[in-house]
Amino acid sequence: MAQTTGERVTSGRTVAQKMGVKPGSRAYLDAAPASAVEALRLPELDVADTLSGEFDYLHLFVTTQEEMRHRFPVLREHLRRGGMLWLSWPKGGRLGSDLELKSVIRIGYDFGLVESTCLRVDEVWAGLKFTHPKPGKVYRNSYGTLPGA
Repeated sequence: MAQTTGERVTSGRTVAQKMGVKPGSRAYLDAAPASAVEALRLPELDVADTLSGEFDYLHLFVTTQEEMRHRFPVLREHLRRGGMLWLSWPKGGRLGSDLELKSVIRIGYDFGLVESTCLRVDEVWAGLKFTHPKPGKVYRNSYGTLPGA
């Protein structure tokens, strides 16, 4: 049943549930603002302090294309098959951001990951889910092309 909170109607599901974050997942959050982490309402996770090994759930917060191009491939190397790398950026150019959905998708594809779900993390941050492409599947996206495609 939907719940009314002020003017906004919510389904009762947390942002983390909408993202598909499962309790107990091995996770790493990169440059996550405390307010955004609070908005995610994450379940109990195995959160690593350092980026080593493979992860089920990675979440990178950036404000510029340059930051994304620098950090995204580093996190990608730690994304296990079947895992998800969420990229969050300030909506509508907030915080001086030069990122928008099209550029986020393009950069993700440049580094060999494909996008699926896009959602609102909070008033400032948007989020887009990236995963490894499925073998044999053809991905057509007008904003990005996978390497070798």
